[in-house]
Amino acid sequence: MTKPFEVADVVLRLSRALEGTRSKREFRRLKEQIARPFSFESLIGESEPMQHVKGLARKIAQSPASTVLITGESGTGKDLLAKIIHYGSSRAARPFLNITCSALPETLLESELFGHERGAFTGANTAHAGLVEEAEGGTLFLDEIDSLPLLAQVKLLRFLQDKEFRRLGSSKPRHADIRTIVASNAVLEDSVQNGRLRQDLYYRLNVVSITLPSLRERTEDIPCLVDHFIRKHSGDLNKEITSVSPAALQKLMLYSWPGNVRELEHTIERAVIFCESSQLSESDIVLPVGKVKGADSFQQAKAKIIEQFEREYIQRLLVSCNGNISRAAQAAKKNRRAFWELMRKHHIDVQNLKLSAP
Repeated sequence: MTKPFEVADVVLRLSRALEGTRSKREFRRLKEQIARPFSFESLIGESEPMQHVKGLARKIAQSPASTVLITGESGTGKDLLAKIIHYGSSRAARPFLNITCSALPETLLESELFGHERGAFTGANTAHAGLVEEAEGGTLFLDEIDSLPLLAQVKLLRFLQDKEFRRLGSSKPRHADIRTIVASNAVLEDSVQNGRLRQDLYYRLNVVSITLPSLRERTEDIPCLVDHFIRKHSGDLNKEITSVSPAALQKLMLYSWPGNVRELEHTIERAVIFCESSQLSESDIVLPVGKVKGADSFQQAKAKIIEQFEREYIQRLLVSCNGNISRAAQAAKKNRRAFWELMRKHHIDVQNLKLSAP
């Protein structure tokens, strides 16, 4: 197992090791406990962008798609979404294993993924099964996919295409039936352009994809997220905090949240630690100095409405044209290049719209 350890991963591996000695009822109960925090209800938010994400996630979880791409800014919850897709699928009883591609040196990453035979390199005193083998029947989550070394990208592409791989130091092909979920907070088209990500791998990954919205794109979800984090951390810290004051909530709503949901949770956790009453006050909410915005000017408000209109108009048009960009551009009376630039501006993924179309 690679560090940092995931609690669900540790428990699942222990349960697999003990499967032969436990009753089926206990084993089933243990798996249900692991999956419970990763239900679709764990995706908190009722905004339109989050409703779209939930709908896509349910469809993907129930589909046979073996490769899924999740994109979004840091802190939006890509790892949580990957687990929700896994535990909402027919693979839920099998392992969910993850690795952050930037966390291991290049020399170890390929061995960690595909395993190695004894003597494959200096220090390889025993054979080692990689994460691909260990995830058999389940899901392998690769975060920060654009950090994967180019040689490992070639081998990953071959595996995604054929479901076959070779351990380091072995000529024997092996087969693995797994779902591969990859994630990145980078714009992968830019990673292709600057040579960090192979173009053929990008095309192979970008078949079934979900883009998680930033928190500033779903400000209306902040109150329910705040309530959730208050309950969570009050329980963990054995404190009786039940609400947040209007002034404190306004302060939270006016902040831009560059760290997204992760930053919001850390802010609420800190507030709960130092709060001395049953309600979080404005003084309990500590945010970076100068980063809390005031009310928008007329021009700013107008620009936001125009941006929202453009995004929703383009999405609806693409859905009505079943994802055909040329037909959508013609209907909008724009040339294809100009229409494509609007899609790029609003981070609209045509594959998502194809999947969500009736």
